[in-house]
Amino acid sequence: MEAKRRKVVIIGAGSVGTAYIYALLQTGLVSEIALIDLDDKVVAGEVMDLSHGLPFIPPVSIHAGSYSDCRDAHIIVITAGAKQKSGQSRTDMVKNNASIIKSICGQIENHPTKAVLIMVTNPVDTLTYVALDYLGWPRQRVLGSGTVLDSARLKYMLSEHCRVDARNVHAYVLGEHGDSEVVAWSMAHIAGVPIKHYCRICQGCNSRREHKRISEQVRDSAYHIIDYKGSTYYGIGMSLVRISEAILRDEHSVLTVSVKLEGEYGIKDLCLSVPCVVGENGIERIIDAKLPAEEDEALRASADVLRNLLIPYSISD
Repeated sequence: MEAKRRKVVIIGAGSVGTAYIYALLQTGLVSEIALIDLDDKVVAGEVMDLSHGLPFIPPVSIHAGSYSDCRDAHIIVITAGAKQKSGQSRTDMVKNNASIIKSICGQIENHPTKAVLIMVTNPVDTLTYVALDYLGWPRQRVLGSGTVLDSARLKYMLSEHCRVDARNVHAYVLGEHGDSEVVAWSMAHIAGVPIKHYCRICQGCNSRREHKRISEQVRDSAYHIIDYKGSTYYGIGMSLVRISEAILRDEHSVLTVSVKLEGEYGIKDLCLSVPCVVGENGIERIIDAKLPAEEDEALRASADVLRNLLIPYSISD
């Protein structure tokens, strides 16, 4: 990958796609951004608005794109689809958005590319599976944003509760990006100290009760934000930048992206989030950790939720 030329294609000019672009522009990571959407006027307006800030940031080209831009892209990010409405679960959106994703993948297929594809549209795990199945690419090159944002929310809430810098908190949310997600407390630690031991040192609360409260807050965060302001986009935009950094800089960072499992964690033929090493090729390695029985059972239950979602849906339609 050329260090001086990095191109990202974003499909979907809604609030998530544009929040991602805005955050990405601040990093100096890329040299070219192409924005694609069915609404040409919206694309033109967003490109014009963003371009007026180019004098304040490192050099980058941003333009209204077409699917031919996918040919030489390093990353393709799909944010297009129906928004999640107040009171609507992510699974309620699957039928409409699956049709949209298959249509987009058909367009990408017409322009052979070596890019890594990042699925963002919800329900992200199911649609990552749909895109991977349609395109037939190696599983390493098709990943979902998964629980990267959920894990960031967990780190933030633990940092607030424990009064520790969030950058010193390591914690992961696994499974579905949705109601069945699993907080892997066995993987959480602060300054290398497992969270359960840290809680004993701190002795500032009833740790079992607080862990339950924090897990619920992480799970329900998106619903609260949607109730308050209609949609979420800043957090996911920044999490997409984090995934993009790992790919474009070949960082080999550990992120809980959604990936198709082929026996890892005892789960097959499903996309869900587990810790993965992410680099320039996408998923470089899946970290197949041994979970305690309670968390392993919860992860399998989350997988069952996703499997049941796929049963009535024919990928080949």
